Amino acid sequence: MTGSGVTRDGVEGARPGRDALTGAHTGRRRRRGRGEQAMVPDAEFSSYYGEPILKKPTWKPLDIAGYLCLGGLAGASSLLAAGGLLTGRPGLARTAKLGASGAISVSLAALVHDLGRPARFINMLRIFKPTSPMNLGSWLLAGYAPLTMAAAAADVAGRHRIVGATATVAAAALGPAVATYTAVLLSDTAVPSWHEGHREMPFVFAGSGATAAAGLALACAPVRETGPARRLAALGAALELSAFQLMKRRMGLAAEPYEQDRPHRLLRSAEVLTAGGAALATYAGRQSHPGRRARLLAATAGAALLAGSAALRFGVFHAGVASAEDPKYTVVPQRERLEAQARSDGH
Repeated sequence: MTGSGVTRDGVEGARPGRDALTGAHTGRRRRRGRGEQAMVPDAEFSSYYGEPILKKPTWKPLDIAGYLCLGGLAGASSLLAAGGLLTGRPGLARTAKLGASGAISVSLAALVHDLGRPARFINMLRIFKPTSPMNLGSWLLAGYAPLTMAAAAADVAGRHRIVGATATVAAAALGPAVATYTAVLLSDTAVPSWHEGHREMPFVFAGSGATAAAGLALACAPVRETGPARRLAALGAALELSAFQLMKRRMGLAAEPYEQDRPHRLLRSAEVLTAGGAALATYAGRQSHPGRRARLLAATAGAALLAGSAALRFGVFHAGVASAEDPKYTVVPQRERLEAQARSDGH
């Protein structure tokens, strides 16, 4: 068999159910009535020499999951910074500017650390390739990071305000792409639990980035200026939680790793922290006198939102790795596509 004989839906000319590649246990068993015994054993799949069909990602979890989390925080913080600037909330704007600058700097450091050498990141800028999410992401970060640093530096120094305002608005224009391009990057891989969620993953990451930026602002900005952050927290939480549930329903079998072991614990924690943080932020905003109590409530809500966003990114990362290790998440959807194609051809 040559490489040209392999297509996205399997081996060209193969017969569904007979010639398809095999993997691990499918996890799908026919229900039997009480007292009945199966005439044949449940189907088992064994890959070639027991090896995974896909090579699992070799990325370092702390580096890459941290990179995913901090990129979302940075991109959404730039939007919040522009909002604070335009609505006369200097404390909120400064917190968001510093947050965006710091988050993207640490995010880049994590990425370079995983790559091993800074030159590898620079090498990606030698060409411009619109069909490559990694290449476009590299160019995006190369343009975005200096803008956040210029905006933060001008604010802290109190000088060159026009330059700082221009940099703030320009960073905000790139912010949504920075917050979501990593979802496209993951979905463009062959990893089943990432690729099968390609329609909803950007919305999940957009909501997660929004809750992280809102959490940072709630924790650090003056309470009386955090109105936009509270609204962003509610909007981000609703988008993240609803899009993630929709993604899992549409993914079929590939959603299974999100419901098992470490990913399940992380994602369940993310749901509780995000929903609880958004609710607490709303309650804190209803305090008639923003004193010490309101400050404590806002800080607690902010910490919960930040932790929830991080737990989501780490949960998504580990679920993807788990799906690459088990062949069934590659084989079973492939067989289903082949069978569906055979049925459509038969009609």
